Amino acid sequence: MTQSIDLGKTPVGRLFSQYFIPTLLGMLSLCVVTAADGVFVGRGIGSQAVAAVNIVWAPMMVMIGVGLMLGIGCSVVASIYMAQNEVEKARRNVTYALITGTVIVLLYVAAMLVSPSATCYLLGSSDTLLDLAVDYLVFFTPGLVLNIWSLIGLFIVRLDGSPRLAMWCNVIPGLLNILLDYLFIFPCGWGMRGAAAATGISVTVGGLMTVIYLARYARVLRLIKVPVNASTILPMIKSVGYQMRIGVSAFLGESTMAMLMFVGNLVFMHYLGDAGVAAFGVACYYCPFFFMVGNAIAQSAQPIISYNYGLGDNVRVAATERVAICTALSLGVVIMLGFMLFPTQMVSLFIGTDSLAARYAIEGLPWFATCVIFFIFNLTAIGYYQSVERVAPSVWFALLRGCLLLVPSFVLLPMVAGVHGIWLAVGVSELLTTLAIVTYYVMHGRKTAVA
Repeated sequence: MTQSIDLGKTPVGRLFSQYFIPTLLGMLSLCVVTAADGVFVGRGIGSQAVAAVNIVWAPMMVMIGVGLMLGIGCSVVASIYMAQNEVEKARRNVTYALITGTVIVLLYVAAMLVSPSATCYLLGSSDTLLDLAVDYLVFFTPGLVLNIWSLIGLFIVRLDGSPRLAMWCNVIPGLLNILLDYLFIFPCGWGMRGAAAATGISVTVGGLMTVIYLARYARVLRLIKVPVNASTILPMIKSVGYQMRIGVSAFLGESTMAMLMFVGNLVFMHYLGDAGVAAFGVACYYCPFFFMVGNAIAQSAQPIISYNYGLGDNVRVAATERVAICTALSLGVVIMLGFMLFPTQMVSLFIGTDSLAARYAIEGLPWFATCVIFFIFNLTAIGYYQSVERVAPSVWFALLRGCLLLVPSFVLLPMVAGVHGIWLAVGVSELLTTLAIVTYYVMHGRKTAVA
């Protein structure tokens, strides 16, 4: 499944499709990992379990953001080095990223597990949901250690010329998660612990598949031995710092998801109680789907843009982003209409439609779906700025769609529009960010054009 892909000469449309189709399928399989949990948790344990998972997932998204930050950062840097025939430097940056990610996640997991109950209360858990939330936290969190390998490594696998292999590194864990969810929740009767263990095992398998490829089978971007001593620490810190600087907007983007879940849980708990959090949990199970579609577009365009940016070929850079933006807008419209037209079917996958939580979700999902087209467009545009090392606009747009607009939207809109305002909060913050991106393009013209 390893193939040679000419990033500098293959027609842009064909090149983008070579990356996008397997990347999208791989990303969607990651959504299967999340959605399968939701279906089995909701149907096998109940709507309160859905609410508990939604509470615990917010801090998990922060670590996913760390993986995306390092993955995008090292991929952009490695792309430029490859374009300049500096293969050894590219390999070194890739290795540094994986080492750093592992250390960060180990420290984070240790902090989360010092007092699981206190962590869950801090995240907004009620007494009713506490036991379920603690079980999920304790049995899934250790899997983040190997998950970071997959999150970082898949960027490198695609850049190494193996997008189809990267797809299977997502698909196989996704299928495994579905199987284990069924076995652990139904025949074994392990409840929330079983759901958490199933997800933890599946992401561990994905991480191992990725690292084994990079260690033994990569064509160019193989991992190398890095001696840890006084002479290597400073270059490693500088390299990783630059990678983080490039990829920080991806971290902020994932942190936006965490902020969405954390603040949304608090607001829904305030207005609608546990049933409201469960209804919001159903919507949040679909958020990774929107996120992964936008991410698939951005990540498919990234190696093409970064490589040609390194060569100085601005025509191919602009052509690639035009294809990416058109893809984002088209898919955004289709997905948004699907969620608006079929909310009952979407909700019934997770919980029985006769529950109070389901009624809240069925009414709210069409309002929530207004965010989709802007959500996907914003991720694609931010990905462009990351790919050409324009850190400032990528960071500002990521901050806008995150805490700068999202939190005020969650707080203020319910005061104006009632419960519908809570469901519209994400859509309003994403729309305002889109307007900011378009305004930036108009004001700066060709110099920093998105397309």
